[in-house]
Amino acid sequence: MEQFPSLETERLILDQITTADIPSIVIYAGNKKITDNTRTMPHPYFAEDAIAWINMANQGFRNKDNYIFAMRNNHDNSFMGGIGLTLESEHNRAEIGYWIAEPFWNKGFTSEAVKALLKFGFEHLQLNKIVAAYISTNIASGKIMIKNGMTKEGEFKNHDIKNGEYVTLVHYGLLKKNYGPQD
Repeated sequence: MEQFPSLETERLILDQITTADIPSIVIYAGNKKITDNTRTMPHPYFAEDAIAWINMANQGFRNKDNYIFAMRNNHDNSFMGGIGLTLESEHNRAEIGYWIAEPFWNKGFTSEAVKALLKFGFEHLQLNKIVAAYISTNIASGKIMIKNGMTKEGEFKNHDIKNGEYVTLVHYGLLKKNYGPQD
C-alpha cells in the first residue's frame, strides 16, 4: 500500500490526518471530557500534542504497524475525531482505539467508524484478531464494541493510571472467523 487508505461509510470518510486538522484537533481533544475517557490523551492538549499525533500516524503508516485515521463528516470533510489500528504483526492482531469530539457523541458515528475499521483490518490487512479496551467508566465505548460484534474478554483491575488514579480496563475482542457485518 503506497498511499494512505481512505475508507468511506454512509456518513463518514476515514482518511489521513493532516496539519490542516490541527486547530480542530486541539479544540476537540482539549475537552477534558474527551481526555478523561481515553487511555493516553493528555490534558491540557496543545498543538504540539496534535503534531506529535500526526507524526506518530505518519510513521506508523510508513512502518505498516499503525493505521491512524481522521474521522470526517462526508458532507463537508470536517474533522470529527480519530480512529486507528495498532498492529502486532508477529501475532497477526491489532488493537483498535478511537475518540470522537463531544458534539458528535450519541449519534452512531463512532460505531460506523469502528465497523469500517474492522472491515479494513480483517479483509484488507488479513488480521486474525482485533482487540479493544476502554476505561470502565466509559460505558458508551463498551456499547460501541458490543454493537460491532466484539465480545468481552476480561477486566484488568487498576491496570492504568489516569489523572493520578488507577483505572480498570475492560477488554473486548473479535476473531476473524466470527467477523461479519453488524447492523
